[in-house]
Amino acid sequence: MSERKLVLFIATSLDGYIATKEDSLDWLYSVEGEGDNGYSEFYETVDTVLMGKRTYDWIMDHAEQFPYQNKMCYVFTRSEMKNAEDVQFVRNDIVSFINKLKLQEGKDIWMAGGGELLSAFMQEQLVDELILTVAPVLLGSGIPLFKEGNQTKLTLKRKRSFNQFVELHYEVRV
Repeated sequence: MSERKLVLFIATSLDGYIATKEDSLDWLYSVEGEGDNGYSEFYETVDTVLMGKRTYDWIMDHAEQFPYQNKMCYVFTRSEMKNAEDVQFVRNDIVSFINKLKLQEGKDIWMAGGGELLSAFMQEQLVDELILTVAPVLLGSGIPLFKEGNQTKLTLKRKRSFNQFVELHYEVRV
């Protein structure tokens, strides 16, 4: 049995931001894509979704219903939280939690956001692959995809385009 992979699948501006300072994604929705820009295809490869509390709060504020009801969903937080119907909140040691998750049977694990959690995962070398969908937009400032201090070598596995978006699929080199 091979270990499950932890995969970042996220959209970013060309200058490396995942949202504006006001947490807006309007810039993303104004770009002309193609279909769902590979989302459904990717979504079928995972059965577990990970995200930070800020990303979870954004989803709850903007979605009519929780979009990942058919997947195991873990939200990482520093606060004491009661598990919800579709979500388990995680406060403990993320490294051992992720390593145990990777050893369980199942499909790959989606790291859905955001920047703080990704930075922690990258520092601990928990991310196996990155699939970045780059929008032809320069935001100039906002919430960065990558924080300072994370030096990681990558190998390009695939590149493809969805109209104005470019998808770059990388494998993390150890």
